[in-house]
Amino acid sequence: MKSYDDKHIKNIVLVGAPKSGKTTLSETMLFEAGIISKRGTIEEKNTVSDYHEIELERGNSVYATLLHTEWKDYKINIIDTPGLEDFIGEVIAAIRVADTAVVLLNAQYGVEVSTEILWEYIDRYRKPTILAVNQLDTELASFTKAVEDARRAFGNNVTLMQYPVNQGPGFNAIIDLLKMTMYRFPKDGGKPEKLPIPEEEREKAEQLHNELVEKAAENDDTLMELYFEKGSLDEDELREGIQKGMLQHQVFPVFCLSARNNMGSGRLMGFIDNVAPAAIDVPAEHTADGKEVAIDPAGPTGIFVFKTLVEPHIGRLSFFKVIAGEVKAGMELTNFANNTTERISQLFIADGKNRNTADRLRAGDIGCTLKLKNTRTNDTLGDKHFPGPIAALEFPSPKVRVAVEPQNKGDDEKLSEVLAEIHLEDPTLLVEFNRELKQVILHGQGELHLLVTKWRLENIYKMPVVFLPARIPYRETIQKPAQASYRHKKQSGGAGQFGEVYLAIEPWYDGMPPYKDHPVRDSEEITLSWGGKLVFNNCIVGGAIDSRFLPAILKGVMEKMQEGPLTGSYVRDIRVSVYDGKMHPVDSNEISFKIAGMMAFRDAFHQAAPQLLEPVYDLEATAPDTMMGDIMSELQSHRSIITGMDAANGNQVIKARIPQAEIDKLFAALRNVTQGKAKIKAEFADYAPVPADLQKKLSENYKETVAV
Repeated sequence: MKSYDDKHIKNIVLVGAPKSGKTTLSETMLFEAGIISKRGTIEEKNTVSDYHEIELERGNSVYATLLHTEWKDYKINIIDTPGLEDFIGEVIAAIRVADTAVVLLNAQYGVEVSTEILWEYIDRYRKPTILAVNQLDTELASFTKAVEDARRAFGNNVTLMQYPVNQGPGFNAIIDLLKMTMYRFPKDGGKPEKLPIPEEEREKAEQLHNELVEKAAENDDTLMELYFEKGSLDEDELREGIQKGMLQHQVFPVFCLSARNNMGSGRLMGFIDNVAPAAIDVPAEHTADGKEVAIDPAGPTGIFVFKTLVEPHIGRLSFFKVIAGEVKAGMELTNFANNTTERISQLFIADGKNRNTADRLRAGDIGCTLKLKNTRTNDTLGDKHFPGPIAALEFPSPKVRVAVEPQNKGDDEKLSEVLAEIHLEDPTLLVEFNRELKQVILHGQGELHLLVTKWRLENIYKMPVVFLPARIPYRETIQKPAQASYRHKKQSGGAGQFGEVYLAIEPWYDGMPPYKDHPVRDSEEITLSWGGKLVFNNCIVGGAIDSRFLPAILKGVMEKMQEGPLTGSYVRDIRVSVYDGKMHPVDSNEISFKIAGMMAFRDAFHQAAPQLLEPVYDLEATAPDTMMGDIMSELQSHRSIITGMDAANGNQVIKARIPQAEIDKLFAALRNVTQGKAKIKAEFADYAPVPADLQKKLSENYKETVAV
């Protein structure tokens, strides 16, 4: 494998909405460069990029896949990414390590909502960006609309490099505004014929060329002076200005494609070679403590692991970018996350499932290695002079959840090990062993994300599982004061048990007045780990209960608050005042008063207008105007309260409050009615009362469970 220096390595990531043509373009680029002799197709299930069994089964990308081409003395590393938001973690990691993002726009649909979601991460990392309008050979293609959408969503830095002459089913010609040439492609695509710009297109092309020159000149003072002096810029000066604009996130060049028919991909690859920034050109990386680390071939060796993949019969693959120096096979590096030493036994340049052995990889390059025992995604490995761990990738919070159980009840421990392995590979899938709900809960980015995880458990790890609804972490409280007493008496020969407790309970709220029905000797305010407060007042006078038994009463109350009387949920926001009781000189002990306190609290709770609380979330749904009616209808049918509406970038944003019990069903419903074009996010807000009919149903279900 030929070795490339840092100036001749270009790293690009292909991003875009589902069906925008990313995998087809990556296949075409490999074919154009001679890496493969025949182009595969998604329909024939033989592309280099989509090779995992689940991808072949579903017909779309699930994983970000590393590929490479060699084009005119440049190495281009390509990362083909999924288009579905469920697999956003794969896309974020790929954007982070790429030097240029190539955003594919489907000419039929322009900028879709999922494209705008991806743009948030491109913009956050300030990645140089190329826009490629693909599928210009389709019946409904509209290059003009796609560019208008892009300018609305991404701003006026969207800059035409090309435009199509005859979009639609007969598409075969592009006018290139940098070279001021028309490219006409043969019927089967490939190398185009270079022709003068037709007379009927000359005026339009010259106007757009002048706009390109002005855009290139405004990013550099020297170029601007040249432009004023000469009235134009030559081709090399244009390239320089465009590259500087891309690096400043001020120029987003637009290209024309039919990836399926291999039209335009060669020109795009030439632009990536000649203009798109190399790794050494882009802004420095940062360590976790904010220090800059430049891509430096002469620096101390350091690599950043951005992806972990566990493959059957192979083991753990770690994909990394070389930040500085060079990494060689056989080298030993320190993992800064856990201070362990890892040996890089083998180095590979990846093309999907095919891996070519490499002796070394230099700064700016991307590769992978096998079987790093103590290394996972987000880890940095380096020699002792490398300045420290690179700042970690940040992934979005999960949106949906489900409980998982092994079909074989004896496989609980094995399931835990497998889930830990899957989380290692996919950090956006969170695994929670919830003691409160007594469930193992998977938190994912969407319903499809969870279903793919289930497929992997059953087909890759041979672990049959059952998905169940995740329980809701309800809370219980009261709405009015109440009093109760309980006598615990037990005699079975020898020393017995005796304890009697009188207590009062009230709803607690911040700033409430002191308890006045009985004198308070001392008071303890306890912040509960599950939220809310318990205030415990000792109002005993005259020695009715010895003070040494008060902690036992508190313990009994706390135990009942951890398994509330209504549904077994945690209890919160109550003030308890123990004001009387009785004890026996021989038979009274701590266990007696613990039981008496617990049962008195239970009886008082049932008399205090118990209220079940449910977690509610603030939700935002962003989608085109035409979908607002369907979204509003779904929200209202899932017990949501609409709190507001706003406009943003040509879309409508609906804000609502929704119970957690409805979120998973709502996400699935909204994806269905909007064909996945709605952007949805939800954050925990507060606890709110459950409707009376639902509270009754949940309480009755709990009683039946306890009775069993």
